Amino acid sequence: MIIEALDVPWVVLLSMDSFYKVLTKQQQEQAASNDFNFDHPDAFDFDLIIATLKKLKQGKSVKIPIYDFTTHSRKKEWKTLYGANVIIFEGIMAFADKELLKLLDLKIFVDTDSDIRLVRRLRRDISERGRDIEGVIKQYNKFVKPAFDQYIQPTMRLADIVVPRGSGNTVAIDLIVQHVHSQLEETLVLTMLNTGCIVSLCCCRSVNSVSEEAALGYVRRQTLTAAFWAALASAHQCHPLPQTLSVLKSTPQVRGMHTIIRNKETSRDEFIFYSKRLMRLLIEHALSFLPFQSCTVQTPQGQDYEGRTYSGKQITGVSILRAGETMEPALRAVCKDVRIGTILIQTNCNTGEPELHYLRLPKDISEDHVILMDCTVSTGAAAMMAVRVLLDHDVPEDKIFLLSLLMAEMGVHSVAYAFPRVKIITTAVDKKVNDLFRIIPGIGNFGDRYFGTDAPPDWSDDEDALST
Repeated sequence: MIIEALDVPWVVLLSMDSFYKVLTKQQQEQAASNDFNFDHPDAFDFDLIIATLKKLKQGKSVKIPIYDFTTHSRKKEWKTLYGANVIIFEGIMAFADKELLKLLDLKIFVDTDSDIRLVRRLRRDISERGRDIEGVIKQYNKFVKPAFDQYIQPTMRLADIVVPRGSGNTVAIDLIVQHVHSQLEETLVLTMLNTGCIVSLCCCRSVNSVSEEAALGYVRRQTLTAAFWAALASAHQCHPLPQTLSVLKSTPQVRGMHTIIRNKETSRDEFIFYSKRLMRLLIEHALSFLPFQSCTVQTPQGQDYEGRTYSGKQITGVSILRAGETMEPALRAVCKDVRIGTILIQTNCNTGEPELHYLRLPKDISEDHVILMDCTVSTGAAAMMAVRVLLDHDVPEDKIFLLSLLMAEMGVHSVAYAFPRVKIITTAVDKKVNDLFRIIPGIGNFGDRYFGTDAPPDWSDDEDALST
């Protein structure tokens, strides 16, 4: 309910249940006979929890263990989560470690009646974990209830907010949401896009109100709402375009090509031809921002020539599918042996949540200059998620070049304020984005015009990366 009410982009729900320690053979036998205490602080891997939350709060990706509650063991597979704006960390021992407490921005104790806790545990352990009622009651009386009295209830004094009646307390939920919003709004872009605010819930209940999928580290990435982007546009509408932006000089030739590809009557063949010409000019322009150093070569006439050579290690191109891949041939044409990676980000049509569906990056990309390609950028949502993925693979921010044929001012400001050292390069910047996030006057749906497919009625200019 907090996540739904927050309605902000990229919220992670992380459960302590993912961080049970690996059991020894003897402990496995005790667990099988309901004689192992899973409700003691020593049952949790707090070192891993703390390291995970620190990385998430920095906007980094993390590997989350997947715990099998039937076999009392970690699975071989680990789940990858990418950094978020808000991290909701929940668990019965959320307040049990001093180092962990230092990471929490807001501490909430969910106070639930003991009878409800017991009923939830019975329902969950019998129906979801295949245990018998005698074993569940034995474990409850021997471990769960004493652990609550000794380790959980005393931590109520550490909470900033105590919420009785759980999800039924809508007043408390509204107050929590207002507080988180106030923290985020202090630095609208930098906070929301580069750091995480941790909201911790210590729930005095036998976990059932959080789904098993959430316990496995499920990422709830909220859709970027119209209200959010409207606020962002309003925040920067009077600001000059950032210095990290470079726009290709609007010569008569460039203006003429834009006239052709913006014209709705232009045939597909002409659209492709002139788009490719613009892409080639854009990439040639972008390469001039790479680092070069002086060098001396000898000409066939035996004379020295004082020239310049690229001083970096390597150039890698990364396209945001699907429209971004149309820029790959132009990059290959001017950069010999360039490596290519791809990123696919789509919005789940059922939930409206952006998700990273596919990622293929070359090895050892961290020392490369990376040219990130997408043909149109309206809000900047897809570009920002792609930049975050690159940063997560240790690519320095100042080595990322975002290239686009056409951008909206909103998208430029979004990327620049979130990632102030990323170089943004385009052939044109249009001033407006309408309510459907289409660039005005714009170019239309680039991917559909290029590939000859039909655009859905609700497409936006970020559609190739952010719609199914």
